[in-house]
Amino acid sequence: MAQLEQVVAILRDFNYATIALRLILAIVAGGIIGSERGRHGSAAGLRTHILVCIGSAMTSLTGYYVYATLGISGDVLRLAAQVVSGIGFLGAGMIIVKNSNVVIGLTTAAGMWATAAIGIALGYGFYSGAIIATVFCVFTAAFLTRLERKRKKATHIYLEVDLTYNLREIIDKIRNDIDSDALIESVSPKSNVPNSMGLYVTVSNLSSPERLKMIDEIEGVRFSLGE
Repeated sequence: MAQLEQVVAILRDFNYATIALRLILAIVAGGIIGSERGRHGSAAGLRTHILVCIGSAMTSLTGYYVYATLGISGDVLRLAAQVVSGIGFLGAGMIIVKNSNVVIGLTTAAGMWATAAIGIALGYGFYSGAIIATVFCVFTAAFLTRLERKRKKATHIYLEVDLTYNLREIIDKIRNDIDSDALIESVSPKSNVPNSMGLYVTVSNLSSPERLKMIDEIEGVRFSLGE
């Protein structure tokens, strides 16, 4: 028990080793969350989340350094507190309203805000809280997404379209012939084929093979995959 307390005390100390450790953990935490979001086609993926987490951790470290090392009096939380509000501007860029009533990017924006909070915690040496929060974030974004989709009783389809065709006509075709209430989200194409765009389409709970066949017959659709 005494040895454990000694290790904890060392980890909470402020020196080059613990600074490096906190930044490395920020890379790991941001990378785990960003990797999961990138796997779902989010524009803010691995690199974005890592940079957000590193920047947040560095903000905390800088505030603590100014107070503990330079001896400048002040609130050590003030600098890091600006990250909480400032990250909102970055997250707002992820939120897009399409077709007047379809909002996408909310999960990504919330994930970036949570990643920033984890980075702040790591910067101050709150390792246990940051690690637990990272696990919970990944669980929420990855596993609860499946539960949410299942409860909504919807069919989720990923497809790629050829941008040499009229994208608006393809979307209108999906809404007119497949589902008028279909939710459509544009993402980066998984195939990386030039002049392509990926689309996530959520339709009412009918058989995926039926939906895939109908969508594949739309001119301009390269391929579709049920999820």
